[in-house]
Amino acid sequence: MIRHLGLKAYGKINLGLDVLRRREDGYHDVRMIMQTVGLYDKIDIYLKETPGIEIVTNLFYLPVNENNLVYKAAKLLMDEFHVTHGIRINLKKFIPVSAGMAGGSSDAAAVLFGVNKMFQLGLTREELMERGVKIGADVPYCVLRGTALSEGIGEILTPLPDMPQCQVLIAKPAVGVSTKFVYDNLNLEKLEASDHPDIDGIIEAIENHNIHQVSQRLGNILETVTIKEYPVIAQIKEKIKELGAVNALMSGSGPTVFGIFTSPRAAENAYEELRYGKSKNLAKQVYLTNFYNTKEVTNGQ
Repeated sequence: MIRHLGLKAYGKINLGLDVLRRREDGYHDVRMIMQTVGLYDKIDIYLKETPGIEIVTNLFYLPVNENNLVYKAAKLLMDEFHVTHGIRINLKKFIPVSAGMAGGSSDAAAVLFGVNKMFQLGLTREELMERGVKIGADVPYCVLRGTALSEGIGEILTPLPDMPQCQVLIAKPAVGVSTKFVYDNLNLEKLEASDHPDIDGIIEAIENHNIHQVSQRLGNILETVTIKEYPVIAQIKEKIKELGAVNALMSGSGPTVFGIFTSPRAAENAYEELRYGKSKNLAKQVYLTNFYNTKEVTNGQ
């Protein structure tokens, strides 16, 4: 058995997010274009001789028990395979929390990979994805990573060609958004056809390796709910575009906004402005990163 694993759990953004219908089970059928970015949480898993799962995190308000997706991921595999050893998980968060970037799901996916490797359980990536959906709809994608079409409730995944590399500015305002609230207040019957993003058009642009076409077609139907509740999201979008982004969009259910830049200098200037300039009060957390296209999770990566 391996005694220590160091892992990176990468965040995601949505290049496109459409909701098709509300299902009888309360979930929603979606079509989303998911993209991994280079912003990540650090996870260290240590083997313990005594049973149990111990979690240590740098954020005091995060649960360290069964209410944490990391705990659920570890317990899922350890119970299934009757693992008698214990583990300690050190979770250092950098991905904004409750921000539409799947930080918790990515952490869970990394722990699934880590427990599988540490105890030599022999599960394939596809088998980890099958188990991941029991923890959360985004977990299978976070196991897969890269660029992908996500359908169903998020568990039906089709890998897409890698996105052309560019700079991605991420800005989260000082608000938290409940995903449940957003979906509960999404009234599909009252929306116009133009409110739905062109998912097929985004896929075509990705297949053409055309970053400008992708950027022009960015769309997120959940903005119709979240921006009404938190107008600062629209303000951040407009500011990022003013600062030179090809386009900007809210990720997931929000409130994080990302901007796509094809000019490194413009991206750096935008970061400086939102982080330290006159616009610094718009966003509480600001990061400058890029697309991350490596699909395989590896130790230390």
